[in-house]
Amino acid sequence: MPVNLQAPDPKQLFAVRGVSLGIAMAGVRKANRRDLTLVVLAKGSSVAGVFTQNRFCAAPVQLCRLHLARSAASGSASAASAAPLAGPRAILINTGNANAGTGEDGLARARASCIALAGLLKIEPEQVLPFSTGVIMETLPVDRIIAGLPAALADLQADHWGEAAQAIMTTDTLPKAASRQLQLGGKTVTITGISKGAGMIRPNMATMLGFIATDAAIAPALMQALVVDAADESFNRITIDGDTSTNDSFVLIATHQAGNAPITRLDAGDGAALRDAVVAVAQQLAQAIVRDGEGATKFITVRVEGGKTPAECRQVAYAIAHSPLVKTAFFASDPNLGRILAAVGYAGIDDLDQTCIDLFLDDVLVVEHGGRHPDYREEEGQRVMKQSEITVRVDLHRGPEHSTVWTCDLSYDYVKINADYRS
Repeated sequence: MPVNLQAPDPKQLFAVRGVSLGIAMAGVRKANRRDLTLVVLAKGSSVAGVFTQNRFCAAPVQLCRLHLARSAASGSASAASAAPLAGPRAILINTGNANAGTGEDGLARARASCIALAGLLKIEPEQVLPFSTGVIMETLPVDRIIAGLPAALADLQADHWGEAAQAIMTTDTLPKAASRQLQLGGKTVTITGISKGAGMIRPNMATMLGFIATDAAIAPALMQALVVDAADESFNRITIDGDTSTNDSFVLIATHQAGNAPITRLDAGDGAALRDAVVAVAQQLAQAIVRDGEGATKFITVRVEGGKTPAECRQVAYAIAHSPLVKTAFFASDPNLGRILAAVGYAGIDDLDQTCIDLFLDDVLVVEHGGRHPDYREEEGQRVMKQSEITVRVDLHRGPEHSTVWTCDLSYDYVKINADYRS
């Protein structure tokens, strides 16, 4: 069961001007499953993305990178010539098949899906961004996807965010969506997003699919910086099992239709407000992935303070969050907390002074100055570890920086889910 996570209320998912979504059954892997999602964007929309750093990346990831690069080059040329931008106009997502480990044939099939959709929309194939998720190293049934496109087009609606969140799921038990509105210069701006992911989750980028759209007017040159910031503060702060997928993708869309004065900077005023709101939506989606982690029973926040740099704080936090021994101890509610200290020690901080380290479980001081606190009692640790939400806080006492990572426990069901994944 997901940890304190509920399915999103469709009434609380705001439509984004300039975005429509359609869902269809294509039978990619299973019959009677809505597994094809189409997102159509208004002309003039801007799109930026970050993708997996797994070198064995999937065919759709390769093609998305290429299409976005061509779009950026087109935008630069258009700015010089005052010609209209030819940016992305459609996003095509299938579940059930990752189209990864499929070689040149996989690329050809991903291109074929883009060509088919472009023909129906009367746009260029490079204006279509393909995304796939599911089983690796199996041939993409592109004919089924192409056959499902007319139904997806017929289903296009501005308020289909909830349906889309459902359609992109794989081993997720609940759809993941978030939405909020804010005022910029007296205009209502909407931000809505969806994500999927429950296993094979190791950020950098992050092992999932995520799509966030806003109708805010924002300088296209700021889009890449904004999507990187949002990823670094959300999807790049989560881990379930330490595995980096082949298909990880996070895309930010701006349709520029809210009527606000265009955002030209992100560090002050309306730009900072927009940045904070996009990050907040991304964090909600990222934390939902952890709460729905395969077999998860506990949601764990790992906060490392007192570091010389944010990077070394993240390094220690990930060492704790990735440790199977730490994660299984949390599943068992077993306060075997020396496992946390061991993870801190092997995190790779060469000049770390163990006599400076403090460790807290929620409000319980477990370790002070590198040793067990004399007043700590194991029943206090067990009380905290029985909770469904737990905070591990480590103070390195070596600087002013801090960082936070979100993870979950590792249970029997994680093994069962992944052992049966292809059945």
